Amino acid sequence: MLKIELRHIRFHGYHGIHEEEKKTGGDFEVNLVAHFIPHHLTVLHLDETLDYTKLYELVKKRMDKPTRLIETLAIEIAEEVLHSFDIVENVEVEIKKLNPPIPFFNGYVAAVYSGKRAKKNKK
Repeated sequence: MLKIELRHIRFHGYHGIHEEEKKTGGDFEVNLVAHFIPHHLTVLHLDETLDYTKLYELVKKRMDKPTRLIETLAIEIAEEVLHSFDIVENVEVEIKKLNPPIPFFNGYVAAVYSGKRAKKNKK
């Protein structure tokens, strides 16, 4: 199994349930790991692997759409990766809200979702 990782991707977005988050937005970090089995053990060409630029475009497009919950973002990104890239067997998406609106809180909150391709029935 081979994996492609996108790590520490930063976005400013308008995700959250509080009115202030919808107006001023907040900072988010996305981590994505996609596992796949390459068709050849020696990967020499882009069409033999998972194009991380296309993964990034998918994540960016979804992060640009305001959403109430980071859990929703994580699930929808993971499911879209599985739907868009037939080669991907499983994917994990972590969405971090870097400055959550919690008084006196120093850290981040995160939602992590792991999705797996459904096995196809062989006849």
